Amino acid sequence: MDTNQPTTPTTTYAPPSSAPGMFGTKIPSSVAFAVGLLLFLLPFSEIKCGGTKLATKSGLDFALDNQWKPAMGGGGMFGKNEFKEKSMSAGKEQKGNTQYLIIGAFALGLIGFATTFAKNKGASIGGIVTGVLSAGALIGFMLDLKSNFNSSLREKTMDKVEEGANNFDMGGFSGMDNIKPTLAFSPWFYVAVVAFLAAAFFCYKRMQSSKT
Repeated sequence: MDTNQPTTPTTTYAPPSSAPGMFGTKIPSSVAFAVGLLLFLLPFSEIKCGGTKLATKSGLDFALDNQWKPAMGGGGMFGKNEFKEKSMSAGKEQKGNTQYLIIGAFALGLIGFATTFAKNKGASIGGIVTGVLSAGALIGFMLDLKSNFNSSLREKTMDKVEEGANNFDMGGFSGMDNIKPTLAFSPWFYVAVVAFLAAAFFCYKRMQSSKT
């Protein structure tokens, strides 16, 4: 009697690989980059006087070196022609690296958005780098614009003092503190900074997910 029984080959069960979570896809990072880029169409900075918004300028306007735009309803405290003269005069900040920084922020964000559609590891690293650099360029833009704007006002003030004016107007504005023009940044600007940082974080999470 043959005692040799045919052996049944044993197979090792391999569980199906789990699908990557949301952070393992390109969706979060690409959406964050897209949001940051689209926000360039909205006002990034505002010129105010006595609590009244006089003029605004979008990120795209800064990149294209366009003029400040009168804010809706901002001319109520002045006549139409006087308001235009005042707001445009206050918006003539000195030139520095402002335009280059805003162009760099947009270009880096655009490159980062393009890299999110690639699947290799280098693309995720590129997204991290461009996201952080885009946010950094925006912060540098903010600091440079503030510095240039304040320097421009100081120079106008000193010019008037040297002329012996008792009540200088800084290019059309009275020198009284309560109506001195000030530069502010809109919430859209800060959201853009956060969006680029979030895009870099999502690229990092995607890279981590690809290792598991």
